[in-house]
Amino acid sequence: MDCKCNIGIGIIPLTKGEDGRHNLAGSKTAVALGERDREMLERLARMRTAQAQTVTRARILLLRDSGETLVSIAEKVGLAVNSVRLCVTKYLEGGVEHALSDGARSGRPREIDDADRAFVVDLACQRPADLGYAAELWTNDLLTAHVRKTAEAAGHPRLATVATGSVHNILADAQIKPHKMAYYCERRDPNFKAKMHNVLLLYKQLSFRFDEDGNLIPWEEGQEIHVLSYDEKPGIQAIANTAPDLRPEADDAGGRGTVRRDYEYRRLGTLSLLASIDLLTGEATPLVSETHKSSDYVAFLRILDGKYPKGDLIRIVLDNVSVHTSAETRRYLATVPGRFEFVFTPKHGSWLNLVEGFFSKMTRQMLRGIRVSSKDELRERILRYFKEVNADPVVYRWKWNLSDIDPTTEGLVVDTLLPDGADKAS
Repeated sequence: MDCKCNIGIGIIPLTKGEDGRHNLAGSKTAVALGERDREMLERLARMRTAQAQTVTRARILLLRDSGETLVSIAEKVGLAVNSVRLCVTKYLEGGVEHALSDGARSGRPREIDDADRAFVVDLACQRPADLGYAAELWTNDLLTAHVRKTAEAAGHPRLATVATGSVHNILADAQIKPHKMAYYCERRDPNFKAKMHNVLLLYKQLSFRFDEDGNLIPWEEGQEIHVLSYDEKPGIQAIANTAPDLRPEADDAGGRGTVRRDYEYRRLGTLSLLASIDLLTGEATPLVSETHKSSDYVAFLRILDGKYPKGDLIRIVLDNVSVHTSAETRRYLATVPGRFEFVFTPKHGSWLNLVEGFFSKMTRQMLRGIRVSSKDELRERILRYFKEVNADPVVYRWKWNLSDIDPTTEGLVVDTLLPDGADKAS
């Protein structure tokens, strides 16, 4: 039953509170979480590795933020109403960190200053293994534990009881993600720029072989050069279904209108693809092999030798892996002097090779999700794809970073891989 209390000349009603106590109407017990605090608490509430009491306190604040009464919250988390009230009160006094901690201090705790933040960021930028841990990357819990253990000795006593959420916020503000790893490729070729420039020079030369309408300008008799981009795609898997695919049906009650496939499959082995694309005509040439050796590469060169007219020059852009320069390869080239020239891409510069774009397109169009009954079927499907491509070939052209290259004043560096090892320029 409501009662009234005279205060001064006014009358302020007393109401029975959520926990059964009489409180002054308008007393502030509501929790209004900010977006960042709410996200952090929701993450804590789902964590299986966090301390049970921390998870419970996170749930209390989230429930209170959603408008739940203290009594209702107490029933849901299995605590006394006084314990729920204490958690809410600590939040109102000192924020989320204070509410989650066991500290009994009164009032708002001292703020984490810039020096404290710098200390946390510095630790996050170090390798955990170098600090005596087994882990290669930090987790938020591991970093928080290390900060707490070392903070006081390092002159940051405030961080001795820091909450995991505070560590998370510090790292977020600094845009540091020590739990994630991104990969990069270090350029270990000291002549990377020179080799890249040489490849781009070749592409610039090729651009002059087309007129304004994109038509190929015929070579003068006796000067024809066939320019190819070449690479291998090893390890193409032959994978078989263990149950038939279910084709889409428009009126299927199950809906979705997709191909449905059983999760199980069988591995039948792998094949290697050796391929080139003619940068002047777009025609693609394949060789499918069980292996990826010098003998396979030599076999491919023999295919090219038989494909193009005798007396024409075959110039190939490729990487400098061992099979391309092996003794076996050189022995074959010595039997066809003046037939082949090679322009090598720099190490870790495969992206300069236009055939990589062809392989990417092939993967999207044909290899993605492919299922076969045997390696022979996989071989046949690959060769069929090349026939389809060559029925309407696409000329691959390089368009990036060619403006500063002048083919009228620069000579292309090529390698013949002949026994004398002499390079020659065109």
